[in-house]
Amino acid sequence: MKKIFFLIITGLTVSASYSQEVSDAIRYAQDNLTGTARFRAMSGAFGAVGGDLSAISVNPAGSAIFNNNQVGVTLSNQNIKNDSDYFGTHTSDKKNSFILNQAGGIFVFKDRNPNNRGWNKIAIGASYENTNNFDNNVFSAGTNPTNNIFNYFLAYANGIPLGDITGIDYRDQFYNEQQAYFGYYGFVINPVANNDNNTQYTSNVPAGGNYYHENEIYARGYNSKLSFNIATSYNDRIYLGANLNVHVTDYRRSTSFYEDNSNPLVPTETISNLRFNNDLYTYGNGFSFQLGAIAKVTEEFRVGLAYESNTWYELYDELSQSISTTRQASGGPELYKTVNPNIVNVYDSYTLQTPGKVTFSAAYVFGKSGLISVDYAIKDYSNTKYKPTSDAGFRGVNSDLSNQLTNNGELRVGAEYKIKQLSLRGGYRFEGSPYKNGTTIGDLNSYSAGLGYNFGATKLDLAYSYLERKSNQGFFSQGFTDGANITSKLNNVSLTLLFEL
Repeated sequence: MKKIFFLIITGLTVSASYSQEVSDAIRYAQDNLTGTARFRAMSGAFGAVGGDLSAISVNPAGSAIFNNNQVGVTLSNQNIKNDSDYFGTHTSDKKNSFILNQAGGIFVFKDRNPNNRGWNKIAIGASYENTNNFDNNVFSAGTNPTNNIFNYFLAYANGIPLGDITGIDYRDQFYNEQQAYFGYYGFVINPVANNDNNTQYTSNVPAGGNYYHENEIYARGYNSKLSFNIATSYNDRIYLGANLNVHVTDYRRSTSFYEDNSNPLVPTETISNLRFNNDLYTYGNGFSFQLGAIAKVTEEFRVGLAYESNTWYELYDELSQSISTTRQASGGPELYKTVNPNIVNVYDSYTLQTPGKVTFSAAYVFGKSGLISVDYAIKDYSNTKYKPTSDAGFRGVNSDLSNQLTNNGELRVGAEYKIKQLSLRGGYRFEGSPYKNGTTIGDLNSYSAGLGYNFGATKLDLAYSYLERKSNQGFFSQGFTDGANITSKLNNVSLTLLFEL
């Protein structure tokens, strides 16, 4: 990628772009199921139901179902546990967090003229939702019998002249050169020829044995959405609505990779262990819109259709890295080396376009006794793109996005049964893998249940949901792409307090 300029201010260096990956794009293209406790208890199957503060996140026409003004707030406790299997070694880590999950209000304006049987209602609303809570800890450990991190640094270094690594200050280098810089000055790789024109490198990690690895990931942050909604109804049979959405993201991830080997020492100094640290901070905002319609085919049966546009994000990345290595020759002392430029690379902004979504819905309402609802959403993840597409670096990762990702379906089923003021709810959600191989991120299965009590002008809802998903994302995107098999289990408890005004 073309570098525009660099500016150094108190340890910061500004450069053109960070080496974006497919996994970075998927992070913002996927949404977790969030919202009110009623919405979560029914697994988000509200596309044809409406009448809930979070229903407008599926189908914006749902606000026109309301008969009265309503405001509410939802708090959630999320606990995520990650079980890791790396070459037969099993480890586990977990993270617990409390969040403001949802807050919003809907205000309904009716035409009180009994002779008006046309467009007789307008609803206006605003809603905030934490669409993805990034708080997560993952720890993987095990012994790899064949591969080591040398291949990561080699993948970046080969083709780069040695003079570009040693003759240019770290802060003035491209991202690829910086990775080669850590490999070279950390003594992980050696040049084939010790001259400035050399472009080929070899490993300084001894071969012929096993490599013990530990990989720690600590992620924090959120993806949130602020929606402004307007909807109307025709004769309480046809409902139309639209949303304008503002997205805000704030993501921090610290990774620490450790490698140790007990391979036989040789007369020359070779690497016996190393630790490679990466700290990434991504932040920015985006925009999207939604259109929706709900129709009452009969008093009991409803159908819905909703379209969610692409989301256009403007994102910024900040990255800092360091490496520590230990090397030793046969019969010699251990030598320690730490390479830490103490620089935070602040990269120019870039645009990420995540895919749109179409949702088909149907619901059957049993009068005041309850309902059954089904939603099916389609999302083509291969349409995810970094922009400008004319950028050479973005062309490469966009090609990977198109080749690795696929069209994906999401099924949501929910039910509610009312016993006077008490409501009992349950739901199921299935989402297919966004990857063609089905394993980098696997299928998602989720179950939910909840209850609510109507005090009249006040409602209190409680929901529990369980989600499980498997994944295997490599520790690194190039060279050394081995990774652990991760089974993620997410438990969420949500509490909503609603007021009718």
